[in-house]
Amino acid sequence: MPRYFTLQEANETLDTIRPLMEDVQQIRRKILEDQPEAWPAIEKSAGNGGNRALSNMVQDFERFDALIHRIQQAGVLIKDVNLGLLDFPALKDGREVYLCWQYGEGEIAFWHEVEAGFAGRQPIESF
Repeated sequence: MPRYFTLQEANETLDTIRPLMEDVQQIRRKILEDQPEAWPAIEKSAGNGGNRALSNMVQDFERFDALIHRIQQAGVLIKDVNLGLLDFPALKDGREVYLCWQYGEGEIAFWHEVEAGFAGRQPIESF
């Protein structure tokens, strides 16, 4: 059974999650920047037993994975890592909806029906 957040609980959780998402985005950018160098490093390391750059990238992936799991353990749904989209399950009039936050936004300012997704975001005032 999913955890349901009130708006206040979601914003309080966001205070904890926001720095984690900052780290996720930094690691994501670093991995993307290092991507052109990754394949040659992988090919070389397969034959010689290792590569420092590749070892660092593996550490980045491990940290990335740990951060994602910490966010999910809080009951938050990660909808798009590239955009930094998070959904907080909530109840509105007895049905499940999502309080929606995107990396770079302040407090949660939008919500949407489960099926509507990001395109169906509505101002939190209508929640």
